[in-house]
Amino acid sequence: MPPAMSIDLRSDTVTRPTPAMRRAMAEAEVGDDVLEGDPTTRRFESMVAERLGKEAALFFPSGTMANQAAIWVHTRPGTELLVDADAHIVHWEMAGVAALCGVQCRMVRGPGPVMQAADLTATLRMPSPHAPEASLVCLENTHNGAGGMVTSLEGLRALEAVARAAALPVHLDGARLWNAAVATGESPAALAACADSVMVSFSKGLGAPIGACLAGPAAFIRQAHRARKRFGGGMRQSGVLTAAALHGLASHVDRLPEDHASARELARLVDGAGGARVVPPDSNIVMVDLPKPEAAAVVARAAELGVRLSPWHPTRVRAVTHLDAPLEVIRQAGPILARALEETLA
Repeated sequence: MPPAMSIDLRSDTVTRPTPAMRRAMAEAEVGDDVLEGDPTTRRFESMVAERLGKEAALFFPSGTMANQAAIWVHTRPGTELLVDADAHIVHWEMAGVAALCGVQCRMVRGPGPVMQAADLTATLRMPSPHAPEASLVCLENTHNGAGGMVTSLEGLRALEAVARAAALPVHLDGARLWNAAVATGESPAALAACADSVMVSFSKGLGAPIGACLAGPAAFIRQAHRARKRFGGGMRQSGVLTAAALHGLASHVDRLPEDHASARELARLVDGAGGARVVPPDSNIVMVDLPKPEAAAVVARAAELGVRLSPWHPTRVRAVTHLDAPLEVIRQAGPILARALEETLA
């Protein structure tokens, strides 16, 4: 068991609502969102659509459900979507693409850690009566599996150009798009412009207890509303939840650079410990690559010492900085993690 007073860096989803966020939730104006609509949620959805440069947006309990609803609307059974081989949609959504949408994933691999336009071009099939047709391209920014890596606006536009040339719609998994915007200096709307639909999360860097939004054309969102209902995502007094997300948009976006600075500091403190190497972070995720398959042992030892991490695969562990672990806490966590690495990998 971890110590009672541990530093939790397993994910930015471990953040707890701040007192101000709790007050916003308690004071939210609410209504039945399934019947006549919740007023706070309607206001929130309009704000998100505007921030992302889209016609409309729809609130979901989770980013996974929003991604799957987008795929359900964009595709048809028996087709395939093209997606980075290490994408969240591939590895962490319980094969929803297959189980819910009847679609298969065609993995895009390239020489780099994230999908590039040339990789997408090389993976597109030649037309054939013997092969499935493509129906969608899915992007991810920031890229979770690549350690929060950011795809630049130029890179997104190049990927979009390949998809458009193939007459394919584009969906953007932007769970941490807020981080990508901070890292690049571009607006969320500029980064989302490459995609027909985009999902953004509020339960990560923005610190809300739950929630994501799917944004896109109004007709698309009407269909996504049907998918959300089918997937069991209809909510009643959802304004209690969207009030938290509204507070996160108003108060926590501007502090995201602090998380990125904390990630860089953590990387500096642990790089080289026990022979481990850190992937230089673009945003708030720190991936630590181990010289041997001891991820479970490193995570267990770090927890004993007071720092909680996630095992990513046998030779990689992940730490994520967030608003509940400010820079002064990271400066405590770094030497502890370095010690766990040295003791475990010796």
